[in-house]
Amino acid sequence: MSTCLTVMSTGHVARVTLNRPAVRNAFNEVLIAELTAAFTELGQRADLRAIVLTAEGKAFCAGADLNWMKAMAGYSWDENHADATRLADMLWAIYSCPVPVVARVQGDVYAGGVGLVACADIVVAVDTAGFCLSEAKLGLLPATIGPYVVKALGEQASRRYFVTAERFTATEAKALGLVHEVVAADALDGKVDELVSAITANGPAAVRACKQLVKDVAGREIAPELRDMTARRIADIRASAEGREGVQSFLNKAKPSWLPG
Repeated sequence: MSTCLTVMSTGHVARVTLNRPAVRNAFNEVLIAELTAAFTELGQRADLRAIVLTAEGKAFCAGADLNWMKAMAGYSWDENHADATRLADMLWAIYSCPVPVVARVQGDVYAGGVGLVACADIVVAVDTAGFCLSEAKLGLLPATIGPYVVKALGEQASRRYFVTAERFTATEAKALGLVHEVVAADALDGKVDELVSAITANGPAAVRACKQLVKDVAGREIAPELRDMTARRIADIRASAEGREGVQSFLNKAKPSWLPG
């Protein structure tokens, strides 16, 4: 029985909820292990088309739990490395999950919590949410989350917020690319549902292939090898059962099998 996390599935959509509201959903070793296991398992489910990552309480995620930090204060280098590796593995499990992940950010996001948001494919935040890469205030650095945050936030913004540890707003996070949609609290669930509906209306295999394609082409030189790879991928999916059905359904003005009724 999970103590830090709830995982529920309805139809083709799973909902993963951070459930430590009393400590602002801060990370400890249990939450990290449970998130790793949850996203590893969900990623292996062929029936899933979307995952919503959300949280209970006022904050989305406040970074590291204070008691966990107290324990780490006495760790050796090897113990710190092992501990950080578990966090890195958790972030990778979310980022590499083949199912699209929509982050529903209902409150503040600090430190490692920014890493969680950066690992999601789509981020919807309430307009009152604040973001802060606060590690430098403690004499630390956002190392394990760094690769994902720099990808999502951009290099120039990361250079600023890593070293200043300033708080920035949801609107600023959107302008920088970390967040896709900023809404009022009463519109949060509606916007998340709208995006999930948009994802699940598309070909399931195509959606997963699209997610992987972005990762595989981002930052690469448009060289002959890349051009050939993309030509092969479109040929693969055109020749697939789903691709053939989708095109025929469009041409015949019929519903493909992945749409209800």
